Amino acid sequence: MFAAGNNGLLYLVWAVIGAILVVWAVSWLYRYIMTRRYKQYGGEIDGAQFEETMRKAQVIDLRESRDFHKSHVMGARNVPYSQFKEKIVGLRKDLPIYMYDMTGAVSLRAARRFQKAGFTQIYWLKNGFDQWSGKTKSDRH
Repeated sequence: MFAAGNNGLLYLVWAVIGAILVVWAVSWLYRYIMTRRYKQYGGEIDGAQFEETMRKAQVIDLRESRDFHKSHVMGARNVPYSQFKEKIVGLRKDLPIYMYDMTGAVSLRAARRFQKAGFTQIYWLKNGFDQWSGKTKSDRH
């Protein structure tokens, strides 16, 4: 089927495909474990539940300021993950945290940091702002 010289290329292609599958599986497993781990503090919620219950919470946008100003969930406060340590000081621990990022991946890391800082009600938007269909606001500069 293949000439002798193509065997090396064929093995390389299968090695790359295998590596991609391993990376995907590890990232999926990490997200699955972390989601289960932080379920005791709140956890991942879908867009409808997020929008329905966010009025009683502190809504945090973890994206960078330029993305926040383009468009964000109505009523959200910008606490970029890169400035998390400085900006978390102004948040109340007695109110739930509802947070989101672009895709949902950064929210898992932020949940861990919120938990370590003493917050007990931590929720994040499933699949992030990319999948948000609720009300948004844009800051025009």
